[in-house]
Amino acid sequence: MKILLIGGTGNLSTDCAARLHEHGHEILVVTRGRIAVPAEYRAIRAERRDLAAMRAALHGVQPDVVINFLGFDLSDVQVDYELFHNAVPQYLFISSATVYTRPPRRLPMTEEAPLGNNWWDYAQKKLACEQWLRERWEETRFPVTIVRPSHTYSQRWIPNPVSSSSYTFAARLERGQPVFVPDDGQNRWTLTAATDFAAGLSGLVGQAKAVGEAFHITSDEVLTWNQICAEIAAALGVPSPDIVQVPTEFICQTAPQLTGTLKGDKAHPGIFDNAKIRRFVPGFQCRKPFRVGIRESVAWLRAHPEQQNLNPQVDALCDGVIGAWRQASTA
Repeated sequence: MKILLIGGTGNLSTDCAARLHEHGHEILVVTRGRIAVPAEYRAIRAERRDLAAMRAALHGVQPDVVINFLGFDLSDVQVDYELFHNAVPQYLFISSATVYTRPPRRLPMTEEAPLGNNWWDYAQKKLACEQWLRERWEETRFPVTIVRPSHTYSQRWIPNPVSSSSYTFAARLERGQPVFVPDDGQNRWTLTAATDFAAGLSGLVGQAKAVGEAFHITSDEVLTWNQICAEIAAALGVPSPDIVQVPTEFICQTAPQLTGTLKGDKAHPGIFDNAKIRRFVPGFQCRKPFRVGIRESVAWLRAHPEQQNLNPQVDALCDGVIGAWRQASTA
């Protein structure tokens, strides 16, 4: 099949593109040209939010499947509808498991769990996109499949509760500096390797019966934040990491920019029932435990320091939260 990816070089989409290519599909990637597209794919240069530019760039291109990894605002999917309505058999929208209500009402969460995240505008925008696309499915049979990843990481990310896209959290542990986890660090959380997510996604591609459906694709391995940090430290070779447990409420008061990511996600249990994806993709299973995946990430980022994305603002945030908490605790 000819598969058009809107976004194909990011944390999540890179492994998805590779998996689909390995299965013999022709891969086309819409890009603005800022990141090199692998030579084995066809790069289509355009500003994806510009309807006219996209129409011109896609002239003569007739994909069998479109996968949008970059739909963050309602206008993004509205452009896609104009481009692909009555033109493709399947359109996959990569949403987010943050659309589920927080805190969750039941665990593990299924795809039928209540939707609506009051804490995070990112989740609210993703849900608005989902709802608009569902209306298009119901009204015009626009062939949407909704996919909801949770906290997914690749070799480019060190997943943590502060800033997974930056190596800064890991660098602090390497330097012997403290990092923090929300509350007592015992909140149960799910991390999924992008290669495992890609296996589930690729199984949905081209499935007519998956049209009109929503799926989350996550690992079944559940760890606490304390365990996650211990595994990161072990992968780094840090025997005695300084992990500070700070109440979520205090973190959000000190660093309000973390309110969405914590109260709207990481400070609540993230445990998922993957029975539905297994019904549609028999044999699907996440095969990479975090202990293995995090060592791969550390090794790759150490070998590619130019990709570490070290962020002094993350350093300052960690110092500010931990300093304020220790001062308050002492007082």
